[in-house]
Formats: sequence, structure tokens, C-alpha cells
Amino acid sequence: MEHFKQSMYDLIVETSTNLPADVRRAIAETMKTETPDTQSSLALQTIAINVDMSAANCGAICQDTGYPTFEIKTPIGANQIVMRKEIMAAIEEATKAGKLRPNSVDSITGKNSGNNLGPGTPTFYFEQWEKDDIDVRLVLKGGGCENKNIQYSLPCELPQLGRADRTLDGVRKCIMHAVYQAQGQGCSVGAIGVAIGGDRATGYSFAKKQLFRTLDDVNPDPELRKLEDYVMKHANELGIGTMGFGGKATLIGCKVGSYNRLPASFFVSVAYDCWAFRRLGVELDSKTGAIKQWLYREESKAAKLAKTTELPLTGKEIRLTTPITEEQIRSLKVGDIVLLSGMVYTGRDALHHHLLTHDAPVDLKGGVIYHCGPVAIKQNGKWKINAAGPTTSIREEPYQADIIKKFGVRAVIGKGGMGAKTLAGLKSEGAVYLNAIGGAAQYYAECITDVPGVDFLEFGIPEAMWHMKVKDFPAIVTMDAHGNSLHADVEKLSAKNLAQFEHAPDFEH
Repeated sequence: MEHFKQSMYDLIVETSTNLPADVRRAIAETMKTETPDTQSSLALQTIAINVDMSAANCGAICQDTGYPTFEIKTPIGANQIVMRKEIMAAIEEATKAGKLRPNSVDSITGKNSGNNLGPGTPTFYFEQWEKDDIDVRLVLKGGGCENKNIQYSLPCELPQLGRADRTLDGVRKCIMHAVYQAQGQGCSVGAIGVAIGGDRATGYSFAKKQLFRTLDDVNPDPELRKLEDYVMKHANELGIGTMGFGGKATLIGCKVGSYNRLPASFFVSVAYDCWAFRRLGVELDSKTGAIKQWLYREESKAAKLAKTTELPLTGKEIRLTTPITEEQIRSLKVGDIVLLSGMVYTGRDALHHHLLTHDAPVDLKGGVIYHCGPVAIKQNGKWKINAAGPTTSIREEPYQADIIKKFGVRAVIGKGGMGAKTLAGLKSEGAVYLNAIGGAAQYYAECITDVPGVDFLEFGIPEAMWHMKVKDFPAIVTMDAHGNSLHADVEKLSAKNLAQFEHAPDFEH
């Protein structure tokens, strides 16, 4: 199979950079239904521009290029050992080319392998079938949405929904709660795969496998089809909206499967995926390894999602240049759109933990910390940022208020919002939280005009402290210096809306 490795490289690159047709259609429909001139509408416009840019530039849609999961069907006699080795070689090559971010971290030492390989990475599911061709499907699922996966053991009590029994109605309640608990931290609008039954391990695995179904397919089981339809209708009535900004659209897909279970166990496992739903597949000639057919995409060139290549400005945007004063920050309020220029410094989990007990290598007074782990490659001795969207901020909740106070930070950029401790810190110190659009990695990379330096590369590329000079970097104030939080407001409203679905007569028996 002389073409197998190249076919796998092409599959990996296409999956990282080009959304499948069914996901594009779902996002396009969502853009039609969302209320114009709202924060969610602005987020969807940004997403659409980013999707087009990613395809045109062959750049990563999201800087978190995810955890590679392969589902492979082979004819009898295929050498799975060789296939595994060549897929791993293709992943290493794609990482070196900047199509994947190095995402494999040793859980004991914290060291990044640098090539996306290591124990358990990537994940392979091999299966023999009767056909002569090889079928390879790949899903790249990022850490932000992976963290919003959830598993329920029935019966249980659920906030706002009451008791969930070992019935289809109990499953319904679990799914609705799963969408609610994700809020904007999983980069809604999202899609969910659901597994009913199995044990704990197979439940999660089977839930993730549901994501290999197309968003517009029809479940052959009438009871599960009814459940999927119910969730798709009512999850979008929770008011969570794109990025958790509030709005009419929260979910673009719900796919449910069922396994048998032990008498003593009843698990409902939910795999949450973001709008950057990167899943593609290929059919290969088993003799040569060459691609015979692409799956999940039309052969013709994908139609553009966005009507324009730039976000339309209203003139009400507030321009800020670092370093920022406390007076400027105190004048901002939730809902303001900021265009940021100057220096920003990336910081994720490793850096925040480090800064608690060490000095910063740069002066952060009046500065901005960006929760971002970019895709970065070195060209001619200079670093280039290929993708640079925000990571989920809630992971920094234990550290953020202390870091703001210690270093005089005036703004934090991220996605999904933060909690009460950070909100109190913003108010007392005079700082704001700026929500960028999760997954819009190509769009934000275009705002970076220079990369003057980097610290802590020993933490790995995603966790290093990158020095970025930006121009007109757009973000929305969602937590201000006056104690206001859009995220807290949306969570409170969606909890109230969730309570309306405690009962559903069609599922109660």
C-alpha cells in the first residue's frame, strides 16, 4: 500500500482545516435563525469567516486541533500493525507542518511529546468487515468540548429537572441537563453524541462514535429518533446561544445510540462536540492505499459560509491599546465590543500555576493575558502563529484573581467566562474579561502582526508564554469591573428555562 501514508496525511490535514458538508449546512441554517445584531449573531459571523479562511488557507480551523480518534474498517488480511505505524508517521508529519498542534502531554511528568504521539495518542478502533476496501474515519475533538463530556448513572436527581429514572424519560432529562451544563464553555453551537447503556468505558466510547453519524441522518430506531427530535427542538429553547452569549441556537446535532447493560447499571454518556466539528473519512483501495472516495463532503468546492471577509464595524466599537489604564477599564460595561491593539501575552494552565510563586518575565502592569495555546511553527529562524483562538477560561479560575492582583493585569481574553472569584477580582482591581470567539483560530491569527518573543517553551508550545503584537483584535466584554457577568446571567436564565422541561408527557410512562 504505497499510497496509504499520504492518504492518511491528506485525511488529517483536511479534517483539521475543512469542515464537512453537513456541519457547514447546519451552521448556515443557524445563522438564518439567530436574531440579527446580537452578540450571538456577531459570533456566528466570525465563525463563518473563520471557516472560509481555514479552507482557503489550509489552516487549522481551531488552534486546539484535538485528540485524534480513528475508526478503521479493514478487509480480512489487512496488516493493521503497518497501518497503525503509518498513521502515526502521518500525524507526526502533519504536526511538523503546523496542521496539528502538539497536543500529547505525559500525564505524570507534564512534558509535551512535541509530535502528537505517546501512550494512548492517537486512539484507534479497528474492525474487520466483508468489503474489499478500507474505510478510515477521523474525528478531531478539542479539549474544551471534551471537558464538557458528562456521564450519568440512573436513577439520579438533576437540578431543575428532578428525578431521572431508568426510563427513556430519564435519558431525556440527562441529555437536556448535559446541554445546559456545557453553557458556552464547549463552544456552542455544538453537537452531542449520546450512548444509553454499556459500562462506563464503553458508554463514553460509544457516545463518541455517534459523532461519526451525519447531522442530517435519520435514526432507524423510532424511539431514539423521537428522542433526538425532541432534544433538537427544545435544547434550542434554553437560551444559551452561540458561545453562551444567549440566543436562539445552542445545538446543531443530537445523535443517540443504545447498548445493552448490566442489571445493576444504567449509564447515560454524553460526548459534547463544538461547532468546529472536525470529522471526515475516506474509502481506500486496499491494494494501493490510494483514496477512492471522500466521506462527509461533496466533491465540488464547498460554498462559502460568510457574506463578507471582515466583520462589519458599527462605529460603536471601543479601541484600546496596551498598556491600558484603570480609568479606561472602569468605563467599560458588559456588551461593549473592544478592538484591542498592542502587546498581549498568552497564558494557560502551566503559566498561571507558575506565576503564583514566580515573577513574570515581562511587565504585565496594564497588560493583557490571552488564554490561548496557538499553533506555532518556526520559519527562517522566526516564529509564526498559524492559529490562535481562545481556550476555555474556567480552568484558570483558581488562579486568575490572584494573578490580576499580583501583576496589575487589566484584561483577560478567553472564552466561556469565569466564576465568582475572578468576577470579584475584576471589580476590586479594575480589570475586565474579554470573550473572544472560540474556534476562530484563523480569524484571530490574522490580527497578530508580530511575535517578538516567547518564554517557557519548556512547558510545550500550547502552554508557553507567547508575546504577540496584535492590531484590532475584536472581543466582547462579558465580565466587567462593576461586578456584572453575562455568563452568570445566561446560566441563570437557562436554568429557569431548563425547569420547564421537567415533564414531557410523550416520554413519561
